[in-house]
Amino acid sequence: MNPKIEKSKIIHIKSLQKQGITKYELYRFIKQNQYEKVDRGIYVLPNIWIDERVILSIKYPQAVFSHDEALYFHGLIDREPNRHTITIYSGYGVSKLNQSDIKVFTVSKELLEVGREYIKIDTEMQIPIYNLERTICDLIRSRKKFEIQDFKTALKTYIQRNDKDLNRLMEYAKLFHVDQLVRGYLEVML
Repeated sequence: MNPKIEKSKIIHIKSLQKQGITKYELYRFIKQNQYEKVDRGIYVLPNIWIDERVILSIKYPQAVFSHDEALYFHGLIDREPNRHTITIYSGYGVSKLNQSDIKVFTVSKELLEVGREYIKIDTEMQIPIYNLERTICDLIRSRKKFEIQDFKTALKTYIQRNDKDLNRLMEYAKLFHVDQLVRGYLEVML
């Protein structure tokens, strides 16, 4: 058995092959340890629950959880979204994502990384998500796609938070060409 293969909750075939482990070794290890297939090339230990967002972040490593999903995780809205929401760079083939009932937003490759951070979903798994300020910019950029109540609640909650960074918000707002809108909302709410 290859010492590079460790018994972990998730096995991602493609990642381990990049480390020089053969498919034969991987599939033998998976069979011996009774891993279960959850998606193409992704296996988990039996009787282990893995958050669907972790699987999505493995399957689509360029994607970042955003919009409704980020609003919820940052406590800006109290209702968990009924569809996962991600942002990916323009030109990435999103037809599979759209078919799997995932709400997809696209940005240029240069803007995809702006505000990306990672949060823990369980004790060992992390997912990429946009920080507070990027989430507010996305909210304002996509304001017509949000219910008015969620929009107002998210902005009001952000303004009341002690960990907000208005300088960073304005820096991001300029990058996304919503600085005038952000300034207008801030003037009304502060």
